[in-house]
Amino acid sequence: MTVPAEASLLNPVELFMAADWVVKGVMVGLALASLWSWAVIIDKAFRFTSMNRRADQFEDAIHSGRPLEDVAAQAGPNPADPLPRMLVLAVTDWRDARAKGQLGEIQGQMLMARIDRALDSLIAREGQRIENGLGVLSVVATASPFIGLFGTVWGIMNAFSAIASAGNTNLTTVAPAIAEALFATAIGLAAAIPAYIAYNKFSIDAGKFTGRMEAFADDLQAAVARRVGGPAAPTPAPASDFNDRRGF
Repeated sequence: MTVPAEASLLNPVELFMAADWVVKGVMVGLALASLWSWAVIIDKAFRFTSMNRRADQFEDAIHSGRPLEDVAAQAGPNPADPLPRMLVLAVTDWRDARAKGQLGEIQGQMLMARIDRALDSLIAREGQRIENGLGVLSVVATASPFIGLFGTVWGIMNAFSAIASAGNTNLTTVAPAIAEALFATAIGLAAAIPAYIAYNKFSIDAGKFTGRMEAFADDLQAAVARRVGGPAAPTPAPASDFNDRRGF
């Protein structure tokens, strides 16, 4: 009967066991790459969800009308999240300048420049940290189809060589060998497609969060500039404007 034979062609275990050792190596490598990419995908999914949730909670505290100093004190001296750390940095620099009486025009400009450099450095470091692991997804998404294709080409070459040696071109002889070779490409695509989708999705999420940090930095600079009479900072969105009551 043909049904059991056709069904056996689609059995992954039988296809793997019947494949050439080179094709087996390709399949194992692609399977490991797929597991690695899925570990990154799951980790990033949880991290982005948790990071955005904590950022929302922090911004709710900022927009509640409480003084920024109180919010910074509640965050602690060395917060783990970037937005509270940016606030603590700005509050600390402001307090130091006020304690030293360095709030003149020139000194205010120096304070603004110092805060701007510190915030830019923090944003750059956090942006790199957020993007950690995306390189793995990029490599898996890009290389897996070609690695699987290599396994397929190698398997087909061996299959045709064996068929020519046997002198039998019957479909029942050719089909299993071709199926074993094509299975490598299938595994490559199975590894590449989720990695490609996740890479694009998380790259967009990382860009959005970096933009969120930059907008928050603009708000902080605007708040400090209003109090020292320094150079105008980038105009923040009205919804996130820190009014004079939320001040240092």
